[in-house]
Amino acid sequence: MWFDSGRVCLDLLATFTGPAAAGPADVGSAGAPGAPGDPADVGHAEELRDGDGLRLWLAGAGLVPDRTPLTRVGPDWVAAFRTLRADVGSLVRGELAGSGPDEGALARVNALAAGPPPGLCAVRDQEGHLVRELCGGVECGALLAAVARDAVELLTDPGDRALLRSCAADGCTRVYLDTSRGHRRRWCSSEVCGNRERVARYRRRVLAARPAR
Repeated sequence: MWFDSGRVCLDLLATFTGPAAAGPADVGSAGAPGAPGDPADVGHAEELRDGDGLRLWLAGAGLVPDRTPLTRVGPDWVAAFRTLRADVGSLVRGELAGSGPDEGALARVNALAAGPPPGLCAVRDQEGHLVRELCGGVECGALLAAVARDAVELLTDPGDRALLRSCAADGCTRVYLDTSRGHRRRWCSSEVCGNRERVARYRRRVLAARPAR
């Protein structure tokens, strides 16, 4: 299930569900527990398990144009994106908690953001239509730079920072931008986490209404 957080760097965070305090060692290991699945599942779910998972995410997040060959994506790419994910998560959750940024994470994200992002060019397809293509091929560093730059833009934009929210559902660590009317959104997904919370509240009311034995 694809999760649209409103920012590509937050979409990267959504590829791992688990403890909010998870650090690079937790989210970067090849043997991270859990399996890709429903984003509301309690526990761990790692979507960037291997190159195939990263390819799906890169295409789904719009970081590469449609039909871009991603044959070079391998374990080193997966490790690099997991490390960036951990650093961005540390900075974003620090912002939500009102604490100062982790200086190590900030330095690493800044270093990646300083790199050149992917270059786009327009080429004609077989039907003669202009389509987007990455100039010079697909480079891991360039894609990391695009995500890191998005994180820097988010964290330095007062308007977007004010819209940062963490899902209120138990066991869900999704972070998103609350662009709803009135900014009253509580869940990453009303259909998933919101519905689960409503069901849980109903069950609690039913149990509370039962006469004591």
